[in-house]
Amino acid sequence: MMLYAATSNAGKLRELLMAREGSGLTDLNVEVLPNLRDIAPPAEDGATYEENAATKAVYYSGFTTGLVLAEDSGLEVEALGGAPGVRSARYAGVGATEAANNALILESLAGQANRRARFVSVAALARRGRLIQSVRGEVSGLILTELRGDRGFGYDPLFFYEPFACSFGELTPERKFEVSHRGNALRALFREWSGGLDLGH
Repeated sequence: MMLYAATSNAGKLRELLMAREGSGLTDLNVEVLPNLRDIAPPAEDGATYEENAATKAVYYSGFTTGLVLAEDSGLEVEALGGAPGVRSARYAGVGATEAANNALILESLAGQANRRARFVSVAALARRGRLIQSVRGEVSGLILTELRGDRGFGYDPLFFYEPFACSFGELTPERKFEVSHRGNALRALFREWSGGLDLGH
């Protein structure tokens, strides 16, 4: 069976492949949706990760007869009222770089004692314009006062995971995947799949 990923983000695709390897779904092949870069993206203007993930999954499933998986994720900082949230990728503006987003987080938290935060991920599965399922994963941590580590992507170098006593940016992809928000969401989705989820053939 083929599963098409509606993402060109190398880090997200790597985690999806790791989830597949640990799912027991031995007949599942995962590939990026054909011609994804040539397809105009849908507007991600939902108020929640669930809305955005579902919108992307349903939209991109219109370009194939196969299953499509889309994901939406973000960082929620307690002292910032949950920001940047669904705007995480564009926190410093549309087209913002990861460096600019991280710099704005540090600036926004300057002098702030409360550094609690969490990563949230929602993975959605769709076929032929119909949403099949969506699942949510989370992981809690702290925002550091400076970047640590050059692994991962996005806000990983700022996100300190207390049980491992290091940032996500200091972890190998495999170690991060064991506890990450996206890992938790994808594992939950594949568990439901393995348990007989109706895939809408």
